[in-house]
Amino acid sequence: MLKNYLKIAWRNLWKNKAFSAINIAGLTIGMASAALILLWVQNELSFDRGYPKKDRIYVAYNRAKFDGKLWCWATTPKILGPTIKADYPQVEDVARYNQAGFLFTYGDRKLNISGGFTDPGFLNVFDFTVLKGDAKTALKDNYSIAVTQKMAKKLFGTEDVIGKVVKIDSNANFTVTALLKDLPNNTSFNFDYLLPWSYMKQIKYDDDYWGNNSVATYVLLKPGVNIDAFNKQVKNITRSHSKGTEENEVFLWPADKWHLYAKFVDGKNTGGYISTVRQFAAIALFILLIACINFMNLSTARSEKRAKEVGIRKVAGAPRRLLIGQFLGESIIIAAISGVIALIVVLLSLPAFNTLTQKELSLSFNNPVFWLSLISFILITGIVAGSYPAFYLSSFKPVSVLKGTFKAANALITPRKLLVIMQFTFATIFVIYIIVIKRQIDYAQQRDNGYKKDNLVYTMMTGEISKHYNAIREDLINSGAAVGVTKTGSPITQRWSDSWGVDWSGKQPGSKIDFVIFNSDGNFVKTLGLKVAQGRDIDMKTFPTDSSAAVLNEAAAKAMGFKNPIGQLIKKDDHTWHIVGVVQDFIIGSPYEPVSPMIIQGPASWFNVIHYKLNPAHSTAQNLKLAEDVFKKYNPDYPFEYKFVDEDYAEKFKNEQKLGTLGGLFAGLTIFISCLGLFGLATYMAQNRMKEIGVRKVLGASVTRITTLLSFDFLKLVLISFAIAAPIAWLTMREWLNSYSYRITIGAGVFLAAGTVTIVLALATVSFQAIKAATSNPVKSLRSE
Repeated sequence: MLKNYLKIAWRNLWKNKAFSAINIAGLTIGMASAALILLWVQNELSFDRGYPKKDRIYVAYNRAKFDGKLWCWATTPKILGPTIKADYPQVEDVARYNQAGFLFTYGDRKLNISGGFTDPGFLNVFDFTVLKGDAKTALKDNYSIAVTQKMAKKLFGTEDVIGKVVKIDSNANFTVTALLKDLPNNTSFNFDYLLPWSYMKQIKYDDDYWGNNSVATYVLLKPGVNIDAFNKQVKNITRSHSKGTEENEVFLWPADKWHLYAKFVDGKNTGGYISTVRQFAAIALFILLIACINFMNLSTARSEKRAKEVGIRKVAGAPRRLLIGQFLGESIIIAAISGVIALIVVLLSLPAFNTLTQKELSLSFNNPVFWLSLISFILITGIVAGSYPAFYLSSFKPVSVLKGTFKAANALITPRKLLVIMQFTFATIFVIYIIVIKRQIDYAQQRDNGYKKDNLVYTMMTGEISKHYNAIREDLINSGAAVGVTKTGSPITQRWSDSWGVDWSGKQPGSKIDFVIFNSDGNFVKTLGLKVAQGRDIDMKTFPTDSSAAVLNEAAAKAMGFKNPIGQLIKKDDHTWHIVGVVQDFIIGSPYEPVSPMIIQGPASWFNVIHYKLNPAHSTAQNLKLAEDVFKKYNPDYPFEYKFVDEDYAEKFKNEQKLGTLGGLFAGLTIFISCLGLFGLATYMAQNRMKEIGVRKVLGASVTRITTLLSFDFLKLVLISFAIAAPIAWLTMREWLNSYSYRITIGAGVFLAAGTVTIVLALATVSFQAIKAATSNPVKSLRSE
């Protein structure tokens, strides 16, 4: 019997090639799209969950009030880790981590590579795979280093690296004591090497100041420790050890929530990236559901041709369950064919998808779970797609069917309309999503950032640059490479330092305001293209006392309550700064958030970056070649590396642009699948009404009138779907926009654009078949009458 059913199923597919092709194409696109999204979702959900001791690993968070709001952040004092390990017996191990970047020299090879300083216990806490060497002793010695396979191949050209000596920053030799397996693509860490914390202490990067929150502190608790009880114990550790000078509270946050649940509002976790993951999981479900709806619509639309078959089978004694099984079997066969094609599509498109998502996703053909998941995916798709047609077709009454009194069109009109409405509701929602995301990105990109990005470049102050800065500045100007040079504490696009330990005359008792700290030696207004609101720029040549000068942004002047800030004194970290100017607010953090109060400290502060404005009289290539000659002259051991500020600023929109691109891609596929189904329905409806069309043409109906008649029923469904989709999309996108302080308002134009796109595409799809039917020769359709 099974063999007989398979034959019948195959014959039905072959007999109706066009509709079978549409069904298979729709399911293939839907399954391939859903599979790609679900691969990405699975990767995101697996972040930081591959550590063998993940259930006992935590990161230390700070919590404190600023301007009446409770803020949480995951950087802590360097001294916190050793203190927790020494004072609390519930702690098995602690590992601090601080990002590092050094020039590595091995033979003739010189590479700038990023890694981190950490404690010896790091490899015990996280159990990253050590291919060679001993994890327990790898970071015990001051001059030991653990490297990944990628770094070993890049720097040494081999993985046989144990015992090899590499020079760091031209002044210290380190011995490779461990080779680490390359990090998985679902960890929050991103390093190519690990250096011992003891070396960081040796070069005096370490400190025991409880007010310096600058490193990540990871804690491994012993088995059975209650995290809530432990958090109550460590809550006031900073207050007690700083003798009340620091009021931050400390709590631990579990490893499986670092990536997806990192958003805190007023001290409470409100989710985070998990909302984006859920959105894309929903998109995968909707795309697959839309493809299944195509199958349902086309199968039920053709029900009249299957009705007699059902009637005869029932008269012959076939129970309904066997008929349901037959129709479900047919849909599963189609799903299986579509699944195989979809797997090929996924394999072919995965490299491009990885580039788009910046992931390294792959299919695990050697894993039995993969094949079980694939089979389950196909079965579920086939059952969902075939469920409604199977139960509907098997419900026909044989008496009505065989007497010829059965009318499929009247019986099917309501379910089919609902399915089409559902399809285009999802499609319209996706279109609105993409338009809103695109407008939000454009809105933020068009925001005045407060400085001039064009021709502005920065270079990190590595090696001997700091020592020869004055000569480098003069040579950059005199060579014609640059028209302005300044050194700063961080790139103008990045927030590296902040402080709430600031005092000034008139400060309200108990006031706690967090200020961004940005340092400059002067000439930064001209070089960076800032606008002075009051006073002047820092100028050591004209004003020797400007070594202790500072400049505020407008937000800081307002927060301090200064009506006339020029000449005012502010104190920070036992240093007094006198204010010489106020610059208009400029964006250094997120372009979607308000500008934070900022203090720009003068020459007595610290510096890490040189910004220089390239000479507009020369080409960019000429300027960079001249600049390279200057930097090579004074810093020959280091490669000349630079970054354009406009490119750096553009990276601030990377996540939203990736979200918009992915959403746009899958929204387009959703609309395509919906239109594919609509095309099939329109084709079938046109075929069924050929005689009616022939009669109308004989009676004088024009092509336009017949086309309108055939298209109008579908257009009504699309308009109804738009009416349903608009409020749903408005509510969900308003919630998404609320996560940004600087955001657009969703106006009528968004819905007008989305509605126009959806209606035009639907009409174009339906009208093609309608016009074809309306222009056909009525003689052919009426010849048998």
